[in-house]
Amino acid sequence: MAKEEEEEQKRGFRVTDRRRFAGVGAQSRPEERDEAEAEEQSSASSRPEQTPPQPQAKGETAESGRIRPEISFSTFIMGLSTQTLMNLGEIPSPIDGQKKQDLDAAKELIDLLGILRDKTAGNLDANEQELLDGMLCDLRMRYVEVARRR
Repeated sequence: MAKEEEEEQKRGFRVTDRRRFAGVGAQSRPEERDEAEAEEQSSASSRPEQTPPQPQAKGETAESGRIRPEISFSTFIMGLSTQTLMNLGEIPSPIDGQKKQDLDAAKELIDLLGILRDKTAGNLDANEQELLDGMLCDLRMRYVEVARRR
């Protein structure tokens, strides 16, 4: 085998799109590609192979570079409780940094957490059950305190 063929085999195979049109979505009709686009496509395939994108860690976002926690029942409960605290005016909104009260929304979220507790009874592990019960109790007490002050 020639040296070029051996290198080609190590890199794998290459696909070159030589069609004269490019589909721009399932609903639209294919449009004619201009010569510059077709030329760029063929020259891009002859460039040295770039390293493929590395798989991201679970929860990592490419845009921000931050790693977000993996979604679980516990993080879901924590998110709902954080929204409730925001609606109670206990913590500032991440959008504008202002503390605002919306007791109706807070009550709905507390009721939602109560429904989740009732519907998941017997299906949660001890830590999840303790977290949910503790959050629900704490949020109900805070709601009563805020409602009394109004």
